[in-house]
Amino acid sequence: MNNFEKAKKLKKIIIKMVIVGFAILLFWWLYTMYSKIEIAPNIGTNYNNTTIERTSLSVIEQEEKSKTVSDVIEEANKAVVGISKIKNVGASVFTNDSTKNLGIGTGFIVSENGYIITNEHVSGEKYSNCYVTLENGKIYNGNVVWSDSNLDLSIVKINMKGLDYMKLGDSNDTKIGQSVYAIGNPIGFEFQRTVTSGIISAVDRTIKFSENGQDVYMADLIQTDATINPGNSGGPLIKPNGTVIAVNSVKITSAEGIGFAVPINVIKPVVEKFIANGNFEEATLGIFAYDKNVIPYLNSNMNFESGIYVVQITKNSASDQTGLQEGDILAKIDGIELNKMNDLKAYIYTKNPNDEVLLTVIRNKETLEIKVKLGKK
Repeated sequence: MNNFEKAKKLKKIIIKMVIVGFAILLFWWLYTMYSKIEIAPNIGTNYNNTTIERTSLSVIEQEEKSKTVSDVIEEANKAVVGISKIKNVGASVFTNDSTKNLGIGTGFIVSENGYIITNEHVSGEKYSNCYVTLENGKIYNGNVVWSDSNLDLSIVKINMKGLDYMKLGDSNDTKIGQSVYAIGNPIGFEFQRTVTSGIISAVDRTIKFSENGQDVYMADLIQTDATINPGNSGGPLIKPNGTVIAVNSVKITSAEGIGFAVPINVIKPVVEKFIANGNFEEATLGIFAYDKNVIPYLNSNMNFESGIYVVQITKNSASDQTGLQEGDILAKIDGIELNKMNDLKAYIYTKNPNDEVLLTVIRNKETLEIKVKLGKK
């Protein structure tokens, strides 16, 4: 084959490659245009293709998000339990037996071996007993292994393993406007595991109510407009990802759409110790203090920017005889700033009896440092 024939053959090959390349580009252009039109059929020709594509994708994303939340709640429901002080809760809520008489409340499992968080007013105080109804309808004896009446929280233990459980989130990361879901047994087991949705309406709320003829304050609460009825007490308040950020506790019955929950961070150290060790030795500082949000209820003339106000020092407690005084403002503990009583509680829960802590105290605008050896509750 001479040079002329070789050149002629090469020219034919190049022409074929150009034709094939052009055909591929034409096919890709047609496919792209067809895809944009098909994303949102029957919308009309007055809309720009890009706008149609973005709108349709937004709808699809919303549907996928909705499905994801539904799946999360379905999983969470497996760990929500009914708690009652009586074993037989089969009476109808439409009879003369009210939810109050039945003593029905809610709890949620936080470990595979049967630790459950709820409210103290639902389960009873430490060492008392209650009955726990799982999702499958089986009833188990529950033992209250820990409780705190000031927080209205308790931990119940049932003798079971391999249970579905809920993950605890970070309540300090809670922001106003975030979506939340409350799960519980609002008016009895006939409506068990009812889910209501809402948003975080406010954080660090303080409410005042009367209990046994005395004024009681609950501080550091999360406020939500997710419906919380009496039987919801002790149930979880969860984020769309399924993590628990608070325990539904109280509701203002004179106002619609206002519910409150106790932030989960305050009880997390207690749960973690029970799961790790099977027990919890509670250390105590021996004081009773209020957040600055509570002070206006007690003394409208008192004002301070940060810290917590020492109202009472328990006689013969760890803090007694250390130099700490009623009226002091606790600014820090071991260098950690304090602005909420729950922050102090959560930190003390991480400690053991006989551990030593350093308190930074403000008294008459003077800063003091006081060491305290923690006692045992």
